[in-house]
Amino acid sequence: MCVNDRNRRGFLRTAAAAGIAAASVPALAAATAHGQEPAPAGGSAAAGEKIALTNARVFDGDELTEPRTVVVENGRIGLNSLGARRIDCEGAVLLPGLIDAHLHLRDLDTLRRLAGFGVTTGLDMACFPPEVVDSLRRQPGLPDIRSAGTPAVAPGSPQSQLPTFPQDAVLTGPEQAATFVRNRVTEGSDYIKIVIDEAGPTPETVGAVAAQAHSAGKLLMAHATTAAQVEVALAAGADMIHHIPLDSALTPEIAARFAAGGPVAVPTLTMMEGFANLGIPGYDYANAEAGVAELHRAGARVLAGTDANLTPGIPVQPAYGDSLHHELELLVAAGLSTREALRAATVLPAQSFRLRDRGEIRPGYRADLLLVDGDPLADITATRAVRRVWVGGAEHAPAAG
Repeated sequence: MCVNDRNRRGFLRTAAAAGIAAASVPALAAATAHGQEPAPAGGSAAAGEKIALTNARVFDGDELTEPRTVVVENGRIGLNSLGARRIDCEGAVLLPGLIDAHLHLRDLDTLRRLAGFGVTTGLDMACFPPEVVDSLRRQPGLPDIRSAGTPAVAPGSPQSQLPTFPQDAVLTGPEQAATFVRNRVTEGSDYIKIVIDEAGPTPETVGAVAAQAHSAGKLLMAHATTAAQVEVALAAGADMIHHIPLDSALTPEIAARFAAGGPVAVPTLTMMEGFANLGIPGYDYANAEAGVAELHRAGARVLAGTDANLTPGIPVQPAYGDSLHHELELLVAAGLSTREALRAATVLPAQSFRLRDRGEIRPGYRADLLLVDGDPLADITATRAVRRVWVGGAEHAPAAG
């Protein structure tokens, strides 16, 4: 695919599905081959080593504690430092590993890039075939992943025209919802994704997919990039709405529906900023920023997601890992406090995606940790000053730059 005046608008409709082209045969072969190799920890601490991180100020979800000791043992947060190798954190800030609530998987190098920036969990929003996703699961010492697998799309949508796109995910009506969801569950999708765009699917189809997903015990992720698409997702009962409109700001009434037991918002401001910068008529980043501000005022739950991808033909490709730090900065600029921004990339996505062993630094939780210089509660850009990273107890060298 290439960008021209005729199809640039279509790229915005498919931004949430960026990454599904990674299902090419070469990509699958590379992922499978890499999946047979041991994943290097990338640092001096192996996942099974017992260490005691001393003199660390810990972000507990609300504030920074006084300097304390955090024990890592067998890839988990432990209790007893007896026999541990001690590492003096010298008063630096220890954060839970960051969670990117919207990205697109590609290969093991993707995971290594995430780790270098302290992103220890990646929540994929479109990747197929299942073998690609499976090759990236449970890689020792690398970020943990969850995936929607193949998303539901409408006939005539850009995704439906990809030669490798599974035809059972091209929904012509609500009667196909049960088969689509059943197939995704069989393939191991962790949640269900539907792309709402100008081509459809119809509101009835979106509602049917939501009902089938919930019947199967799965959360429904809805791609919506315009105000009208958000209305469809809200009416269907989507659990999370990804992206935020560039064509108009969310109204207080719509924001109130998010807040009153409605869906979680994953605005992907990094991606929306990128598309707004393309100069597409009618798209204004100020609308996206104002929409997040409205959600914040209403008390809606907002998560940090980037839409990081390396999909050929997509004109906006946020960088894995680094873009999540930018997303935090954009969320703060849109009105979230630094505390709220940190929660948007730690405890809140863990809760929202039902990941009950991460997002906080607590005994028994995964030893996903990010040590940074400076105080991110005073200046959110301090999250970029990465000193050390642990993923499941395995240490990684911080990414350069």
